[in-house]
Amino acid sequence: MTERDATTAFASTLVDEWIRNGVTHAVVSPGSRSTPLALALAGRPEIHLDVVLDERSAAFLALGLGKATGRPAVVLCTSGSAAAHIHPAVIEADHGDVPLLVCTADRPPELRDSGAGQTIDQHRLYGASVRWFCDPGPPEDRPDAGPFWRTLASRSVAATVSGRPGPVHLNLPFREPLVPTGAPLVEAPGRAGGAPWTSSDPSALPVTAIELPAGARGLIVAGWGAARSMASPRDRTWPLLADPLSGLRSGPLAISTYEALLRAPGFAEAHRPDIVLRVGAPVTSKLVNQWLDPGVEQVLVDPDGRWLDPQHAASRRIAGSVAITFTGDVDPAWRDSWLDAEKRARDAIDATLDSFDSPFDGRVARDVAAALPADATLFVASSMPVRELEYCMAARPDLRVVANRGANGIDGTVSTVLGLAAARDAGAPPVVGIVGDLAFLHDTNGLLGSARRGLDATFVLLDNDGGGIFSFLPQADALEPARFETLFGTPQGVDLEALCGLHDIAVTRVTDPAALVPALHDSIVAGGVRVLRVPTDRAENVARHRDLWAAVAAAL
Repeated sequence: MTERDATTAFASTLVDEWIRNGVTHAVVSPGSRSTPLALALAGRPEIHLDVVLDERSAAFLALGLGKATGRPAVVLCTSGSAAAHIHPAVIEADHGDVPLLVCTADRPPELRDSGAGQTIDQHRLYGASVRWFCDPGPPEDRPDAGPFWRTLASRSVAATVSGRPGPVHLNLPFREPLVPTGAPLVEAPGRAGGAPWTSSDPSALPVTAIELPAGARGLIVAGWGAARSMASPRDRTWPLLADPLSGLRSGPLAISTYEALLRAPGFAEAHRPDIVLRVGAPVTSKLVNQWLDPGVEQVLVDPDGRWLDPQHAASRRIAGSVAITFTGDVDPAWRDSWLDAEKRARDAIDATLDSFDSPFDGRVARDVAAALPADATLFVASSMPVRELEYCMAARPDLRVVANRGANGIDGTVSTVLGLAAARDAGAPPVVGIVGDLAFLHDTNGLLGSARRGLDATFVLLDNDGGGIFSFLPQADALEPARFETLFGTPQGVDLEALCGLHDIAVTRVTDPAALVPALHDSIVAGGVRVLRVPTDRAENVARHRDLWAAVAAAL
């Protein structure tokens, strides 16, 4: 009896079943042990395939695809330390609720723990960060192989999107030969009509109906994930403090200037609420989160059943989504005091930002967010960029703002933006990222080959030659300047324009604040991967934030 090729059949069956379950994108890092699956992915035109040298960058590219589409992208690597490089993206996908299908090739059992090259313990490598782990063993020619392989593929996709979305890890050991042998394949037919082997209906968030007293001194505070947990977003009778990442910073009751307002003398005490509806994760602002201490009654609407209460302040927790009914009439004095303060603060912030004659991070964030066309995607990096957007972005209803705020790191920033761009159809609204120089440098491997992939993405690069966020922390005052710069400021002194040139990426330097928006529009029209480099100064950045807070205090 002729020996059949189980390895090639297994890989092609997985890919076929993934396609039947809606997978459209895969990111592969080159390696030998992953050859069977890499060939199977490359052999299907239904799969858009990217090849990325660095595994960490590859995984974050797949993460960006998952953010953009709501469906998992496959990220494939070879065995050994390659699999470890994917871990940061797995952590972000876990904490950020992003579907991601991680496939790590592995040596077969007989080569493990025996000194074989490029072999580490990959069993449950990512621990509790994955929604499901499976090591099916090396492919074998056996009677029930087809149903087993197709169930494995169907379940792996379903586990990334069912309930709380997140990463799945398939550890796939392959024996040599790793290329097709030419022998007949093990038969593993799928269901008729291209149907999935096992279809899974997506889980809907449970909806809880709650009544809130409209006449109370109440607030709605919305962090990222909030849009998924508001079954009735029109019923915002209370003032709404919405982080840009929440998807809810819009409407007549949106308060966009809460960070500045709470810094104004007397405002926080005079506007302390009786009750707060907190939706989604905490807002970025540390000041707001500290203000909402356990002395304030708080109803926490927790998406996907997590426990998002780092201040340990919630008096009631609702897992899922809410439909809100307000009882009674709103207190007009309470509502109007917030709306009047918002108008005064907004005018003061805008006037102050417009008065600066050199680039300032907060103005860049405000202007980019305001200038993008409807339904554009704006990615904002962690550390200062996400805070600048929170401080300065005005309310608008038609901008998608995303960030890697699951674990709040700067890993994979460049690659995530490129993943968002890779999911973009031709003619769709643009993808723009606001990033700092350290986040950009941390993932420069993500730039490898990006100019040749047909992607359209503009990076607005805030270049202050170091970690600007540390200038706002106690370390800046506690340490003598030289030590602070060495340990926290960490200037790299890299010529970022020359670095981009090595990757064939066009750079426009913007030194006039008024020139930023025209340069942004030109970059979007030109297409491709482009960088707008905006030089700023860390010390000046701190001083200008103080000017903003002082202007708001004076306006109130």
